[in-house]
Amino acid sequence: MLQPFRDRFNAGFTEEKYDELLYRLNHITRTSVEFRVAETPCFFPQSLLDELAEAGAALTRQLLDDPNYIEASNQTIPLQFRVPNENPQPNFMTVDFGLVRNPDGSLSPRLVEMQAFPSVFGYQDVLVGQYLEVYKLNRSLQTHLGGLNSETYWELLREVIVGDHDPENVVLAEIDPDQQKTRPDFRVYEDRLHIATVDIARLRKHGNRLFYQHGGREIPIHRIYNRAIVDELERKHIQLSFDYRDDLDVEWAGHPNWYFRISKFSLPYLRHPSVPTAVFLDDWFANRLVEGLPEEREKLLLKPLYSFAGKGIQFAPTDAELNAIPVADRHLYLLQERVAFEPVIETPHGPTQAEIRIMYLWPDGGRLQPAIALVRLGRGLMMGVDHNRDQQWVGGSAALGVLV
Repeated sequence: MLQPFRDRFNAGFTEEKYDELLYRLNHITRTSVEFRVAETPCFFPQSLLDELAEAGAALTRQLLDDPNYIEASNQTIPLQFRVPNENPQPNFMTVDFGLVRNPDGSLSPRLVEMQAFPSVFGYQDVLVGQYLEVYKLNRSLQTHLGGLNSETYWELLREVIVGDHDPENVVLAEIDPDQQKTRPDFRVYEDRLHIATVDIARLRKHGNRLFYQHGGREIPIHRIYNRAIVDELERKHIQLSFDYRDDLDVEWAGHPNWYFRISKFSLPYLRHPSVPTAVFLDDWFANRLVEGLPEEREKLLLKPLYSFAGKGIQFAPTDAELNAIPVADRHLYLLQERVAFEPVIETPHGPTQAEIRIMYLWPDGGRLQPAIALVRLGRGLMMGVDHNRDQQWVGGSAALGVLV
């Protein structure tokens, strides 16, 4: 998928070109890309990418247009991290899909999960551009979604992240950012948007304002591009100079509450052909027979609601494993139908699965806009780049749309 682009790419691939790709990525991002980069981009019919983008938008609208869901999602936000002045919609959305084979041979999307939190928007634009450059690919291939190109994509990113502020007063806030594997993404924003990356633990509060230190000066913060995940703050016992509940004079690009509101918690509420059956574990214990949920354990997944990069997922959970979860914690887990994704990418190491992440931008007062697609290639049970590091022709990749 998609011929003849796939066969031509595989035939012309060399390790020297791949080494050049890695060198360029490290050079452009001024750091070392530590997660595995796939040797190949993925060629998809543009119509398929558009179908995925529309499905993800429909799922997002289904949640935001449902007052009952919004009310139910209030319970997902821990009281100590409930930030005031919530935006009416998330500035960032990511919706992950796998592909399944239908009886007639066609492919259909199946939702993996959705999250109202930023992904690697900066790095992904660099990656797709370097695939084109290094491998001398056809320039008619579509690199972005929704009619965007690299220039208009960055205009939209600037609108969402910086807004109408001086970039000096906008920061990307993360936990110990120099130690994060996503730091190549941070470097791209620094260069393209001229914003500073700061450790959230180093922010300082005076009155109801936040400040950061740079060049011996204390600079006021007007807008925060939020990349800090509360789970990690708690796990590392990080103390901040401010309380998330403070009514601060600051804007959020990616209001923290949305990380909880649209997450794995959403799955049991969704009704769409692309959505596998899912149920909260406490509801499953109350009624073992759930319509659409397989009874065979090998066809089930157990997922913690709040984990990152696939941590804690169990395949074919046993009775002992399910009963071991304390009754008080069972509402924090999903039991979900396991979907067999089709390996659609032909590589020298055999057919490979592709998980396609549609990444959306939603400017304040604007509309939800599909912007770019990230692809993760894998041949194991888990698709994350951390789970495929010892294989070849797997890892983080990009989608190139073919107009057919």
